[in-house]
Amino acid sequence: MLGSPDVEAVLAWSAGRRDDLPWRQTRDPWAVLVSELMLQQTQVSRVIPRWHQFLERFPSAPACANAPLGDVVTEWAGLGYNRRAVNLHRAAVVVTNDYAGVVPDDLEALLALPGLGPYTARAVLAFAYEQDMAVVDTNVGRILARQRGERLSARVAQTFADDIVPIGMGWSWNQGMLDLGALVCTKRAPKCDVCPTSSTCAWLIGGAIEPDPAIGSAAVSKGQSKFVGSFREGRARLLDVLRTGIEIPPEQFQNACGWNDRDGGALDAVRAADSLVRDGLAVKRCDGALALP
Repeated sequence: MLGSPDVEAVLAWSAGRRDDLPWRQTRDPWAVLVSELMLQQTQVSRVIPRWHQFLERFPSAPACANAPLGDVVTEWAGLGYNRRAVNLHRAAVVVTNDYAGVVPDDLEALLALPGLGPYTARAVLAFAYEQDMAVVDTNVGRILARQRGERLSARVAQTFADDIVPIGMGWSWNQGMLDLGALVCTKRAPKCDVCPTSSTCAWLIGGAIEPDPAIGSAAVSKGQSKFVGSFREGRARLLDVLRTGIEIPPEQFQNACGWNDRDGGALDAVRAADSLVRDGLAVKRCDGALALP
């Protein structure tokens, strides 16, 4: 049917593909949750070793909840978007206190956990509990928009995605759609000649005329600003120094950020320190020194 992916074709194309990804070999909801948070805007190749390492140290929600937040933040080093570590720790505390240490299998309960949005909550249900729940990330959102040949609102995209999940195949279907968006229906130069949904893609059948309907559609990312030389880079440097276990006095903020030659570097360094405290990634001592929580 035009505008709706061919279920059998997608499942046949994706069968066994990327099954070596370690989080696809478990149904442990804690392990799945950790993988989903790590994979947000971070390359798979970087996540694989860190996922194993993290779970060795924090194999369960209670193990994470009972550890100091600073330990979790330190273990997150190199993955970027460090607030995810704070949210994961906070979620682990709720799971431990309210759900006997087991990540819940209910959408409303998952959405109430710190840092879990619609995609992550549904991913846990689909990949840990194998529920027929559609997940819509930037890759899936791109496929849906191109299939329909139009930009989609968040509500329409989610409803469309839910409607096409084959009964009893939620795990396989969602993995297949994620792979299809990551490997074939890509942002630039999509491989339409080998795509199992090409015969139903309204955008392709209509001549793939610009603008691409995926641009600006629900869940489709807009890309990230440059990191090198940015405020985010200096803030990350400051946090990396904290991860070594030392406390940083205010007069060393600028140097820790690497901004000794930056115009306004001293003020920016104070802003960076304050932002780490605000995000729960650091605390300030009575003397103004910065430390891990």
